[in-house]
This record gives sequence, structure tokens and C-alpha cells, in this order.
Amino acid sequence: MAGPRKTALRRGFTTGACATAAVRAAVEALLTGRFPDPVTVTLPRGETPSFPLACAELVDGRATAGVVKDAGDDPDVTHGALILASVAPGAKGSGIAFRAGEGVGTITRAGLPLPVGEPAINPVPRKMMAQTVSEALEARGKEAGKPAAAPDFEITVSVPGGLALAEKTLNRRLGIVGGLSILGTTGIVIPYSCSSWIHSIHRGIDVARAAGLPHIAASTGRTSERAAQKLYALPEVALIDMGDFVGGTLKYLRGHAVPRVTLAGGFAKMSKLAAGHLDLHSGKSRVDSGFLARMLEDLGARDIAASARSAGSAGEILGLAQAHGVDLAALVARRAREVALAVVGGGVDIDVLVCDRDGRAIARTGP
Repeated sequence: MAGPRKTALRRGFTTGACATAAVRAAVEALLTGRFPDPVTVTLPRGETPSFPLACAELVDGRATAGVVKDAGDDPDVTHGALILASVAPGAKGSGIAFRAGEGVGTITRAGLPLPVGEPAINPVPRKMMAQTVSEALEARGKEAGKPAAAPDFEITVSVPGGLALAEKTLNRRLGIVGGLSILGTTGIVIPYSCSSWIHSIHRGIDVARAAGLPHIAASTGRTSERAAQKLYALPEVALIDMGDFVGGTLKYLRGHAVPRVTLAGGFAKMSKLAAGHLDLHSGKSRVDSGFLARMLEDLGARDIAASARSAGSAGEILGLAQAHGVDLAALVARRAREVALAVVGGGVDIDVLVCDRDGRAIARTGP
């Protein structure tokens, strides 16, 4: 009997794409008095999706439109959020000005791709919105047989409830206060690509570099992060929540070096890195008991290596080694550091901190 058919995960749209659609609808309403519904926009890679409007209002020369974000099958915190764009004419020659409405954050730290004080509407979404405004003006100009009008508008993007949603993101640590960021480089959300998390890792490194920090700690979880912060007395801006994305962290550091980086994690995660895995998620890599058994043999503990091969977990292998006085964690830390240094390719001093489940340091290696 055939098994169940696998269904492809459904893609969704970024907050930037939704905001762009809301802007296009609002600008059309200012130009024609009518809101297109659904509204179609062009994304950076040429896709032309249509978005139904959740709300629309034209009052006193200001048009507001809203689109509900559909992240597809991705577990995005903003899935189902209402993305609003309110558009009003600006002063002649002023161009397009962006404002942060309710639930959209403001930049407060250097190092992000926008100046301090600007709304957290990223450069690509800004470009998408500016492009859709120009397209709307060109279309109306052609209909009237006239040159396109100048794109002089004030655009306010809002996400009702965005301040609460932002607490589930890394925005506060990046210095984005008051709400969410309007993100997206392609307009498309690929399920489980975790692009927002990787984006936050990169921006966290950028902010630390801009602050001139000589030392940051990238951790796989909160327990190891707290251990690293306490051990090295690091400020919050020096803490990078890399989760399972050690490869994405190290590869970004190649071209965006920080003098010293601590990689902190539990024994199981760090043993994966020691074995050469750069994605530490359980769906991408497994703890290799054979690899750990060979490490025990390298340490001269051949008598317990056989037991390690049949062990059910990394924790069981670690407990076995500790019970026999074998410092397996230290060798895991050294091997993990060697892998990390090979990925970074020089210019960064790396040390590895291995923690137990209670956040106690059980091994350290590096400068």
C-alpha cells in the first residue's frame, strides 16, 4: 500500500511585500479615488502576486490600506498580522518619506543598514514601495497623456499589535525599539528557511562591530548564552543568539570580522560542530556516537569506546566519560574550535565554551 503523498510546503509573503501592496492600493486611491482589490505588485524577482485588502479608507487626502500577512507554512511570528500603509501627499520635491506607525520599530543603534532614528523599514522594502509608487504614477500619466508626476509622498507603515510581537524577536537586542522591522529581500517567505533568524544574526554582528566591541559570544541557546555572558562579563549587545546556525554565523564573520568570538553551546551541539556539521538542527545533523567513540579512543579510553557506540544519547556518552575520569568535553571543544577556525579562514580568534544542562562550563578552549 502506498504511503501518504508528501505535500509541498506553501510559500508566503514578507512584511515588506505586504506593505508594498498596501502602499500601491493607497496610492491608487489617492490618484483615482478607488482602491484596487485585489492589488497586484511586482516583487524583486519578477513575481506579480495579488493581495486582497483587509481594510481601506480615504479621508481628507490620506489613503490607508491594509493587507493581512500570509507567511504560508512558515512559523513566522507575523503570520496573520495586519500590515497597514497610510499614504499622504508630501511637499513638492520632498520625494518619499517613510514614517513608523504603531507597532513598527525605530533604529537606535549604529551598525544596521539604516541610520539611527529611522523607521525600521529595511532598504529592500523601501525600494519596493518606491518602485510601486513610481509605477502607479507612470500608469496614470500615460492614461492622461502627460509625464508622470513626481513621487512626493509620506508613507507611514503600521502593524497593530506589533510591539507585543516584537518581544518574540531579537529586535530589542539589535537596538530596534517600539515594534517590528519591515523585512524582506525577495518578497517571498520560504517555509522553514529561518531567513529572519539568520538576518538577525548578521545584523547583531553588524551592531557589535559598529559599537567597536572586541569580543562577542554566539550561543546555541539561552542557557549557554547566560554562561558566556557571566564568564566574560559581556554586555547584551555582544550576545548573538545563533541557535543552530553556526555555519551562517561563521561564514558571515569571514567578511565581517570581530577580533574575538566565543561559540557557546551544550555538549551535544558542540559535538556536532566538532564532527564538521555547520547546521546543528536535529533535522539536519545527528549526534554521531561512532565519532565520539573514536574521540574516546584518541584519549586512550578504548575500554569505554564500545559502550559509547551503543549509547542512546550524547549525554549518556558524556556521563560515561566523566564517570571514568576522561575529559571528552575538552577534546570536543578543541575539535569544534578547529572546525570553526577553518570556516572563518583567519582574522578572528575563536574560543569554544561547552556547558552542561545547568549552564556550568565543563570545557573551554581558545585564547
